[in-house]
Amino acid sequence: MINVVIFGPPGAGKGTQSKKIIEKYGLKHISTGELLRAEIASGSELGERIKAIIDKGKLISDELITDILTKELENLGNVPGVIFDGYPRTVNQAEILDRILAEWGTEVSVMFDLEVEEEELVKRLLKRAEIMGRSDDTIDVIKKRLQVYHKKTEPVIDYYKETGKYKEIDGSGTIDEIFSRIDKVLQDLSQ
Repeated sequence: MINVVIFGPPGAGKGTQSKKIIEKYGLKHISTGELLRAEIASGSELGERIKAIIDKGKLISDELITDILTKELENLGNVPGVIFDGYPRTVNQAEILDRILAEWGTEVSVMFDLEVEEEELVKRLLKRAEIMGRSDDTIDVIKKRLQVYHKKTEPVIDYYKETGKYKEIDGSGTIDEIFSRIDKVLQDLSQ
């Protein structure tokens, strides 16, 4: 199995690049953001709690997001691998993911870190807000999300550097240019 963690700040293009990887490699995409938005859309009490946390630009607890992720993994079936988009967001979550995958006899193959200048991220997120109407893409929430990313999420980079699975990807340029950088690494892994 090829298991990819796709990483980067909000607006780096994780979802877009995940789609390109899926097209070429047939991996299953697990986006914790999509799972959380689906729970919110369901109108459940849990969804309301999640919405309140996300609207403030905060992270969902490790326990809650891990439960949601584990449930999704149990329903996978036979797939050539998984792209984890939006997870792990903390070192604790990275350690939990390693334990979960080890129980299934597999591991994270690579962690792609999409690097994009902060000014570009803000532009992308504001554009996404216009197009998709996302409540978490207002300028105040964007700034809060970027602060949370730098403080709580960036340490995950060091975790994957220590395991030798970290790959920095220049996240600027066209979608296809960025994907070609990712694809080169995946082709090397596949050999």
